[in-house]
Amino acid sequence: MVGSSIARAADDVIYTHAGPEISVASTKAFTSQLTILVLLSLYLGKRRGVLPDDRIRKLIEELSAVPQAMSQLLGQLPAVRIIARRYMQARDVLYLGRGLGFPVALEGALKLKEISYIHAEGYASGEMKHGPIALVDESMPVVVIALRGPGYEKVLSNLAEVRARGGKIIALATVGDREIVDMADDVVMVPDVDELFQPIVACVPLQLFAYHVADLRGSDVDQPRNLAKSVTVE
Repeated sequence: MVGSSIARAADDVIYTHAGPEISVASTKAFTSQLTILVLLSLYLGKRRGVLPDDRIRKLIEELSAVPQAMSQLLGQLPAVRIIARRYMQARDVLYLGRGLGFPVALEGALKLKEISYIHAEGYASGEMKHGPIALVDESMPVVVIALRGPGYEKVLSNLAEVRARGGKIIALATVGDREIVDMADDVVMVPDVDELFQPIVACVPLQLFAYHVADLRGSDVDQPRNLAKSVTVE
């Protein structure tokens, strides 16, 4: 924010201009920061001459369409609430993602634990067999970021491993993906955007899921316990 401590301490600042942040676990802070990082990457790519102008124009056009894609996801709010009701009593939830989907999984797990107080962990899909798979059983919901792109087939392999062990699968899939429907217990379809922008749109249904789970459990979604707007302890 303009005038904040970190802005005064920094040599250069890019402001998000996302408006007042009311909720501790806010969606707009995360998505606006991701958008700024994309714009900064495009700027540096142009300045260094490693990104062609036509590619930059195409990406900016697609980025301009991302808000519409996010609005479409907000239209799925009733469906996400139904899924949330199905899993609101879970004690643990595992989130899996590959490539750019991995930090999205981390964000999804973070939001769920922050506001619903359910233990949740995010893992890189490729590490599933190195420990997390031991936790999977019929009482363990597994959220999988399974959007089309590099590594998609490997993500399907992860889904099959979870399904073979009785785990309940909640998948984020690209609109039009029929293969996922047969493998997951619940599916939220995400608009088809460039891989670079997938994290921006994919985090929306995950945060909606966390919100509804917390709301159904009677938690304060705006002011979770033990969390504060500003951190004063190092």
